[in-house]
Amino acid sequence: MEIGPGTRAFITGASRGIGASLALALAERGVTVGLAARSLDQLEALSASLPGEHFAYQCDVRSSESVKAAIDRFADEAGGIELLVANAGITHYGPFRDEPLDNALEMSEINWHGTLRTVHYGLPYMLDRARGQVVVISSGAALRSFPWAAVYGGTKAAQRLFAEALRHELSGTGVSLTTVYPGEIETTLHAHERDRMPDWYRGSDAADPSHLAAKIIEAVEEDRRAVYFPPIVRLLQLVHNVSPRAGDALLRRLRGGTAAPRRD
Repeated sequence: MEIGPGTRAFITGASRGIGASLALALAERGVTVGLAARSLDQLEALSASLPGEHFAYQCDVRSSESVKAAIDRFADEAGGIELLVANAGITHYGPFRDEPLDNALEMSEINWHGTLRTVHYGLPYMLDRARGQVVVISSGAALRSFPWAAVYGGTKAAQRLFAEALRHELSGTGVSLTTVYPGEIETTLHAHERDRMPDWYRGSDAADPSHLAAKIIEAVEEDRRAVYFPPIVRLLQLVHNVSPRAGDALLRRLRGGTAAPRRD
């Protein structure tokens, strides 16, 4: 799908990080963007900074009514949707035995069920015109989950398996799907938990989200199945699929023993 003037894109979790970087990259190509997140002030400030005319919607992906209202409004005000990006996500890192259940359920509601709601309400607008692309922002954690991120990895794996099947289901409809597997990206995702991140975390090596945004646009235009960024994410998947033990050994070398403390 060619992305440019006339394309209408709706992005959840658009107020910062990957969502904001993707919104900027799309706006610079002349795309009309629907920015959705819980923080309306941040969205309006972002919208005002982007070239062109865009729309900001306060949207909580934990609520079906909120997601439907935002998508319906954008489709009405912009005249349709060609690109639907399920990006909203949060983390609460820590040992599962110490994790408050509310934190685990919140990750599930936003990361996984939020994706379901976004695609459920946005997909019909593209199917109706037999044109469009769904983008699901998953995570490298969907390919190999990490200690202290068991629930987060579970929500991202759910996105992965959902997206893999849906891409096939959409065959012949004119609508396709790309799944994105980011590694560590320079965002505020962990801002609320910097003081309790696990030893294997390497925030200083985080990649620039603008580089990922460019890769996503390229992948959509070429209808690629997936984006792995940085490339080490793809290597980890390949090694882990062949041998989980070998994947663990690779991670211990890259991130230290806490990334894979067991050797069986």
